[in-house]
Amino acid sequence: MENKMMGCAVLAFGLMFLVLNASGRPSNDISCMDALTSLLPCQSFLVGSGPASPTVACCLGAQNVLKQATTPETRKVLCECFKKAGKDMGVKPEKAKQIPDLCKIDVPVPIDPDVDCSKIQ
Repeated sequence: MENKMMGCAVLAFGLMFLVLNASGRPSNDISCMDALTSLLPCQSFLVGSGPASPTVACCLGAQNVLKQATTPETRKVLCECFKKAGKDMGVKPEKAKQIPDLCKIDVPVPIDPDVDCSKIQ
């Protein structure tokens, strides 16, 4: 059950971060597992079993993933990772779409579980 929730968190944030433009910083690529771990505090929010808003720890985790997904290759890998984890774990897309506003994170592309990861730059 815990792994299922973690996957949900990952999907929502993964999709959000993977569609972002490159930050222009030197690469500190983040792995799928590291990204999922960073987003673990978001799991209860994303599956709808927790608070009405993401926690501070959730928002910090989301910001961490965003800062580390700096290359197109990393963003594509994380996109696929998040899509699979989110589907497997039951992330509610409507909850995932709330993260940018609630965490005050600038995401230029809508969060969508149907995103084509191969087109991410």
